[in-house]
Amino acid sequence: MSASNLTARQSVPALRARKGGEPIVCLTAYTAPVARLLDPHVDILLVGDSLGMVVYGLDSTLPVTLDMMIAHGAAVVRASERACVVVDLPFGSYQESKEAAFRASARVMAETGAQAVKLEGGLEMAKTVAFLTARGIPVMGHVGLTPQSVNTLGGYKAVGRDAEAAERIAADARAIAEAGAFTLVIEGTMEPLARRITEEVAIPTIGIGGSPACDGQVLVTDDMLGLFGAFQPKFVKRYANLGETVSEAAATYAAEVRSRAFPGPEHCFGVKKAAAV
Repeated sequence: MSASNLTARQSVPALRARKGGEPIVCLTAYTAPVARLLDPHVDILLVGDSLGMVVYGLDSTLPVTLDMMIAHGAAVVRASERACVVVDLPFGSYQESKEAAFRASARVMAETGAQAVKLEGGLEMAKTVAFLTARGIPVMGHVGLTPQSVNTLGGYKAVGRDAEAAERIAADARAIAEAGAFTLVIEGTMEPLARRITEEVAIPTIGIGGSPACDGQVLVTDDMLGLFGAFQPKFVKRYANLGETVSEAAATYAAEVRSRAFPGPEHCFGVKKAAAV
C-alpha cells in the first residue's frame, strides 16, 4: 500500500472527532468489486463477520474463521482508497484472553492493511480493548445485540427492553468507551436506550437498529441492496432490489442461450458483420 493511499483514507482520530458532528456513514464490504463501488460514498467500510451468512450461506457468524476475515479484509483494502477499513474479529479469536486478542488483531492489521478491528462485548471485554489500544490497535466496540452471542441471547431480537437490561447495556457502552475504543456500534436496542448511550459516551456511536440520534449509521450492504433475501431485519431500509434484477437478467440469459439467440455474430471472433442493406 502506498503512502498516498494511507494519507487519503479517513483516519481513526478524524472519525473519533466526528462526535456530535456530521453523521458517519458505514456500510459492509466483503469483496473488491463492492468495496470499489462503495468507497467514494462512505466513511467506513466494515468487513463484518456477517460475511458468514451473506457470502458463505452459514446459519450464523459463529463458524467464521480468522483466515476468512483476513482474506476478505485484504481484498477490501486493496480495492479502496478513501474509507477507513475496519475488520471484525471472529468468534473465538479474542474472547479467551487479551493476549489472544492481540495476536488475532496483529494478524488482521499486518495481513490486511486495515485501519482498525471490531469486537463485540461490554464490561467483560473492557480490559481487552484497553490492552489493544495501548499497543497501537484501534478498536471499534459493539454492544447491544451481539450476533456472536446469539445462543446466549436466544436468537436475533432487540435488547434493552426492561430497565435492568438497559442499565447493563449502558454500563457496557461506558466501559468500552472508557477503555479506549474510537467508535461504538449499537445494534438492535430500544431507541431511547441508543439515544441515551449516544449522549453519555464521549466517542461516536454508530447505530444499526439503534437511533437516528446516533453519530452514524451502518447497514449490511446486501440487505440494503436487496441481495440477501433469507430475512429482512426491521431496521433495514432497502434502497434497491438488485436480487430481482439479477434473477431477471439470469432468466433472460438462460432463455437466449436455450433459443440460440446468444451468442450472436457480434459476440464471436472471425465472423464478419452482415452488410448494411
